[in-house]
Amino acid sequence: MWYVIQVRTGQEEKIKMQCQKNIASDVLRECFIPYYEEQKHIKGKWETQKKILFSGYVFLDTEEIMQLYADLKQVSGLTKLLKTGEEVIPLTEKEMGFLDSFGGQKKIVSVSEGIIENAKIIIKSGPLVGMERYIRKIDRHKRRAFLEVPMFGGIQRVQVGLEIVSKT
Repeated sequence: MWYVIQVRTGQEEKIKMQCQKNIASDVLRECFIPYYEEQKHIKGKWETQKKILFSGYVFLDTEEIMQLYADLKQVSGLTKLLKTGEEVIPLTEKEMGFLDSFGGQKKIVSVSEGIIENAKIIIKSGPLVGMERYIRKIDRHKRRAFLEVPMFGGIQRVQVGLEIVSKT
């Protein structure tokens, strides 16, 4: 099962490294941070950059939640393990499936490509194919899409790379 810990924004990589170092591999199967790629115009050319998809969150894969909960006390800078009341809850199958289909094995959401036809966004390639319903806004100049996705028992606002190649 996947669980989520909340950390201070900007400390995600540091916390991930501490978890991998301080928690036994038989307790923590995987510790990861989902990323997205976007295109940035730097010195006259477009470059791909990688950024954190959910700022302030680190994901943990374990079947030993009680042991993990105890081991997390060794990790400094940790804010909290996401839970409802006193119960630590894993991501739902739907949320895990969404993250798997969105970021793939590498947990990186690559840049999608789409068109605008009669004021309607149609994604032609990339991880946003079929996910047009989540798009709330696009910034064609910065090549980004702003989405609202169901995650952590609520709605999370995220941005991903999107290039609009034509508009009619």
